Amino acid sequence: MIPEPSAAAASRSSEKNANSQVEATSSGAVSPSEDESGNENRQKSVRRRKKACSVSENVKSKRARASGSGVRRARGKHAKEKQVEAVTLFEVLTMGKSAIQAVIDDWIEAYVMDRDPSLLDLISFFIQCCGCKGAVTAEMCQSKEDKDVRSKMVEELDEASGLQYKRFLAFPWILTVTWPMDADSAEYPLVQSGPSGRWFHSEFCDFVSVLVAQCQHSVLFDSYLMNSLISLLTELSNSYVRAFRHTCTLAAVKLLSSLLSVALSLSVGIENSQKLYNVQRTKTVRQKTQQLERMQKKISELQEKRAEVESMMDVIFKGVFLKRYRDMLPEIRSVCMEELGLWMKLYSSTFLNDSYLKYMGWMLHDKVPDVRLKCVLALQGLFGDPVLLPKLDLFTSRFKNRLISMVLDKDNEVAVQTMKLLVLISRATDDVLTSEDYKQLLQVVYASHRPLAATAGELLYSRILSAVAPTSENQGERNEEDEQRQQKFVRLKALLQFYQQSELHKHVVYLVDSLWDCGGSLLKDWPTLTTALLQNSSGFTLAEQAVIVEILVASVRQAAEGPALVGRSGAKKIMNSREKKIQAEDCLKLTEHLFSVFPKLLSKFSCSGDTVASLMRIPQYFHPDSQEAKNTQLVSSLMTEMAAVLDLHSSPAVLEAAARTYLSLCGDGAAWAATAGASRDSLVQRWVDQLTELMGGSLRGGCFSAEEDETRQIVTTLKKLRAFHNCHDLSRWSVFDLLSPLLTEDCNLGGAPPEVLEEVLQCMSFAMLWSLSTSSETLTCREKAMAQRLQLRLFCERSYRCLSHCNHSVKNQVWDPTCLGPLLYTPSPKLQRALLAFVCMHVFVVPDSDSQSRISESSEVERLEELHRRRNQLAAYCKLIVYGVLEMSTAAELYTYYMKHYSDFGDIIKETIYRTRQTDKIESTRTLVLCLQQLFVQLKREQESGGRAHSGVQTFTCIKELARRFALTFGDLVKFRECLVMIHRNGVEFVFQEFRQTPDNATPPYLSYLTILSEFSNKLLKPDKKTVLSYLQKHTAEHIIDLREECWQPLIYYRASLLAVAEMEDAVSYVSSDRRLYLHSRSPVSKQKLEGYKSPSQVRPTEQVAKVNKPSISHSPQVTVGDMDPSSVPPELHGKSFNIASTVLGNNSDSDDGSVDVEL
Repeated sequence: MIPEPSAAAASRSSEKNANSQVEATSSGAVSPSEDESGNENRQKSVRRRKKACSVSENVKSKRARASGSGVRRARGKHAKEKQVEAVTLFEVLTMGKSAIQAVIDDWIEAYVMDRDPSLLDLISFFIQCCGCKGAVTAEMCQSKEDKDVRSKMVEELDEASGLQYKRFLAFPWILTVTWPMDADSAEYPLVQSGPSGRWFHSEFCDFVSVLVAQCQHSVLFDSYLMNSLISLLTELSNSYVRAFRHTCTLAAVKLLSSLLSVALSLSVGIENSQKLYNVQRTKTVRQKTQQLERMQKKISELQEKRAEVESMMDVIFKGVFLKRYRDMLPEIRSVCMEELGLWMKLYSSTFLNDSYLKYMGWMLHDKVPDVRLKCVLALQGLFGDPVLLPKLDLFTSRFKNRLISMVLDKDNEVAVQTMKLLVLISRATDDVLTSEDYKQLLQVVYASHRPLAATAGELLYSRILSAVAPTSENQGERNEEDEQRQQKFVRLKALLQFYQQSELHKHVVYLVDSLWDCGGSLLKDWPTLTTALLQNSSGFTLAEQAVIVEILVASVRQAAEGPALVGRSGAKKIMNSREKKIQAEDCLKLTEHLFSVFPKLLSKFSCSGDTVASLMRIPQYFHPDSQEAKNTQLVSSLMTEMAAVLDLHSSPAVLEAAARTYLSLCGDGAAWAATAGASRDSLVQRWVDQLTELMGGSLRGGCFSAEEDETRQIVTTLKKLRAFHNCHDLSRWSVFDLLSPLLTEDCNLGGAPPEVLEEVLQCMSFAMLWSLSTSSETLTCREKAMAQRLQLRLFCERSYRCLSHCNHSVKNQVWDPTCLGPLLYTPSPKLQRALLAFVCMHVFVVPDSDSQSRISESSEVERLEELHRRRNQLAAYCKLIVYGVLEMSTAAELYTYYMKHYSDFGDIIKETIYRTRQTDKIESTRTLVLCLQQLFVQLKREQESGGRAHSGVQTFTCIKELARRFALTFGDLVKFRECLVMIHRNGVEFVFQEFRQTPDNATPPYLSYLTILSEFSNKLLKPDKKTVLSYLQKHTAEHIIDLREECWQPLIYYRASLLAVAEMEDAVSYVSSDRRLYLHSRSPVSKQKLEGYKSPSQVRPTEQVAKVNKPSISHSPQVTVGDMDPSSVPPELHGKSFNIASTVLGNNSDSDDGSVDVEL
């Protein structure tokens, strides 16, 4: 609490005699926080602090006596039992709204008795709410216009003391707030995360509203309280400190909203008094004249008070809102827009005009979604009130285009609320939105966000309802039922017209989902939909009837399964009990109606394949507990029509829908399961008999010889068997044994046609999958298990021959993931090589110029489908590796394409690396090393041959980049410590293990591989770097290494990468430090070669030497690295020059080298 200055009472008593005096002779200071109260006034004298403390004690005791009763009422029963202590207004926020009201009443009583200390208490409350832990100093002021006072209004910081100051006028006080410089980065109460922040926001706003409500009949109009409070909030809302600016802006706009409520109550009082005055004037009694005068005086007083309140509101609006509605803090802008919408709605006479609406329109362009959302929500409240619509015409015409564009806002909630606002506008006025506007808005029914699409569906359904049936001559002869049916047909035609005109989307199911919440009465009217399909006099064309079928199927699915759709988000995932009850009732209704109508629909549209494919899906959603399920006549009629359709059509869509429908009807628990099962078995038996007869005449002497018609019949029957075998277990018909003769010894010579082989491979794969999936039930003895194993081996061997088939579709069918993915079979090495060759040839395809021109001419859809097929093939092969069907080392060949085909297959290869690492991290790491070594060996052979560069050979830079990508996959260095050490050990052995130094062969042929290996050095831990360095020295101990020669540069680079232990240092910074000749114990041959060696030249003073913990360094004349072989020098070293000495690396026993010899 801020104490009253010691000279405050004296200044008030001498106010009339000292008008020229600007400020009192003394002032007081106190900190609003107890824990930092000794840090605010260090520059003040001890005497002044003692004086302030004595005044503080007096003021505390005075306020405790004045507010004791209020605190007792706030604390209820517990306050009666305990001694009441004085609390600050800030602490009252923790007690709830009832306590706030009681304490504010007592504060008003204290204010009436002595207003200055009470006002300072209120000032202290707002500063404490800002989270300020500094000190507040108050000085008395007598004139607002004094120039000396204005010169003191500053806000600055003192870097020497680490404090910030804000000095401002809250008449009659000059307040100085002091706080630490880092206070702006602290989390002040208004922005605290979690429930505490939301609770404080609510309690703080309640405090302001209760304060104004309790003061409106007493001290609100004393020209002292509100002037000081408005001045305080205005000054603090202009602070550059975010806590002050945010908190006081919120307080100011809430204060204006509370004053607006006072103005409304005053307006109601004026209106009632005026009505009473008019009634009294009609009376002619003379004694009423004095009463009329009193009433007129009361009306005048109320009008003056309202004018004064409106003046306060205007001051707050101009002093706070106009400066803060464009604040850099989005929370402040949101608060301003939210309160502005409330002012416009509640006090439209003053705020609802174009001069205020323009701010709302401007902020629709704000970059923060929450600000735009607050504007849209405020506009919804305005357009929802019919009385306010005439004042919004200019705003609507000015910002209509912006509102229409906001339905595509990147924030889903803003887009949904904007669409709701446009729905309100369309319902309120007919001429605001044009036909082009509606055309643009109605396309949103196909949006991926369901709430947005459902809101657009409300707009579309309102347009559908406005469709009126055309008048006819015999209109008077129709009954009411015919009129209703005709009106439904008109609305259905309007929906069909919209779907046909909007060519944006071709999926009716999304349109039905968007209209489901608002137009369920139309979409669930299955009798109307089926009548429109069955009656020829309904007036619908064949194209329209096809769309009605799609609508019927989509509505049936929606009623049975709910709004869960692929590609559409925002739908409810869990239904409540009421929604489940409605769903069950809808399923019963659709089953009762469609069970008897469905055979008629199949019979009428049996010639249309697409329509029949859609209709075939309807029985999947029938309710098994309906009464119609027990009607055997209806069930038999349904099965007869479905069998007739299957005799006419062999398209994949019809066959798949029929197979799934039979699977649903044959399920356990349904009354029609027995009839449906018998019908399915009859169909399959007929197809097997037909196929057996056809194959008997086509397979002669081990060769396939059939006429074109017979081949077509075989393919058709195989398609039906394949579709049903995908959903049903047809093992008892021995489909595998029936079709295995079609996979002859040589598919290219005398074998079945490609279209037959495709279906045969698919059917046999389904047969194998069913056999494996039911093996736990069917394999009751060892003989059956061995037979299944032999059958599986036979299928894999015969399928392997088809990999070399001349037809591309047959090879793709063999590679189908459903054929080889889950099989528990270890392929032979020959089959593994064939699979790997197939992937490399058909997946990692590099298009030439001719194919590029063909792709550019083809459609984008075909290109994406081809890419999708290749990705599926690669994913199937990677699954075989991950699940252990193929050896993990076979993945090395795939990893070589990681960089070259990263955009198409990079995610699949990366996931394969992670999955195999989870299985066996050491073996997976060996595979990465094998991949790099294979690429490097190919590159060296290409360079040694001296021929033309092959397109399949990757450059040294690409291999080095691939190694860097591999290194990035090792995230947890401690977890993969062993793997990283293994990579370096394997690399060193790859370079030096079989190398024998001769005069003609001075360096290892694969020495430049060390540059690639250095990409993994930064992943080693510091102890492992020393271990690897020791291992490297052991392999170089028997060799003469002259660093003056360019060919040894990769070894310098790799050794430097092992020595670079700091995070920001790389290998290049250490290259110049490897310039000393190390002579170690060697074999006699090595010593004889070094007899005539001369010491290198001395170091020049101008040369820079990297500082590292190793022996002294000597230098030789400068050697340029740019002329070196690119295969032996890393790309980072091109263009750089180093002073490199003749150095021999070996086992160094000196302790100053810093390395540790560890046996690996």
